[in-house]
Amino acid sequence: MKKLIYLDNAATTKTSPEVVSAMLPYFTEHYGNPSSVYGFAAANKEVITKQREIIAGVLGAKSNEIYFTAGGTESDNWALTATAEAYAAKGKHIITSKIEHHAILHTCEYLEKRGYEVTYLDVDENGLVDPKAVEAAIRPDTILISVMFANNEIGTIEPIAEIGRIAHEHGVLFHTDAVQAFAHVPINVDECNIDMLSASGHKLNGPKGIGFLYIRKGVKIRSFIHGGAQERKRRAGTENVPGIVGLGKAVELAAASMQERMDYEIELRDYLIDRIEKEIPYCRLNGDRKKRLPNNVNFSFRFIEGESLLIMLDMKGICASSGSACTSGSLDPSHVLLAIGLPHEIAHGSLRMTLDEETTREDVDYVVDNLKEIVAQLRSMSPLYEDFVKKQA
Repeated sequence: MKKLIYLDNAATTKTSPEVVSAMLPYFTEHYGNPSSVYGFAAANKEVITKQREIIAGVLGAKSNEIYFTAGGTESDNWALTATAEAYAAKGKHIITSKIEHHAILHTCEYLEKRGYEVTYLDVDENGLVDPKAVEAAIRPDTILISVMFANNEIGTIEPIAEIGRIAHEHGVLFHTDAVQAFAHVPINVDECNIDMLSASGHKLNGPKGIGFLYIRKGVKIRSFIHGGAQERKRRAGTENVPGIVGLGKAVELAAASMQERMDYEIELRDYLIDRIEKEIPYCRLNGDRKKRLPNNVNFSFRFIEGESLLIMLDMKGICASSGSACTSGSLDPSHVLLAIGLPHEIAHGSLRMTLDEETTREDVDYVVDNLKEIVAQLRSMSPLYEDFVKKQA
């Protein structure tokens, strides 16, 4: 097997062995439906409650404020559509940013077709939302503000606490898509003034197909999936017990090692950034240099195509991406990179590398050494680069 260096942890993470071990009994031994009344099955209801408590403890929330979903996309959809329906009598105006995940942006488009009005806030060159712009956009009919905790492509961490404070001062609900941030950086829902928060298991070494939506007590949000009385009558469907157990275990492990992991990833991240900036000319670091996720590195390389770069890296056993995995089939440049002001031709030459605690300095050196050669090779075939060099001569 060829060498494999996985640097696409923002797309998904490896399910940890401890998580798999915790899940396995709930497929073959403790397989009862938690809604059944007999003891064998009802015991699983207690198991689910325990996982809620673990997650709530990490967020500084109450266990009955955690609602399990199929993942971050469902949680985002639920937060926006159900809130829009529940608060339509007050107004039909929503505020979000131009760099949100498509789970938010496409849901906003869906709501616009149904009579809601959405304000899409600009961001600065580092991808930061200005809290003053949030406040200026609030109207009497504003019912929801949704700004992501950290961007999935460029890693920028937003001023969430301040945005949440502004929302509450104006009596507006505040939701944050924390899929990339939860259990990677500390989050306290009270300190950050968060009313609703979306998260997903497979971004933190948990299983795919499971996530949750935190809903602050008192928020008048409606059901998203209709049917049975599961999740306190707010999200119907037989609970994914193995997935919930896996999510709880992943959160428990991530919380226990969070600070140590952050310190390690930040040191390695900055080493990777430093080597690229020093050794590869005509590149640009995307996202805020300091206010960014510990494991995120995103660069644009002038005069090359990101797709060619990814293919050649893959031939060297290096897994990375050009942006969100959810838009990997699109030929259009990243909406995030365009929103921070990059022209199309530079946005097309972008590379996102996301580390984890298993990434080593040797891995990073191998990546940079190969990246230098590949970028040079691709530029040698670029007429644009040839013209640029002639003009510099």
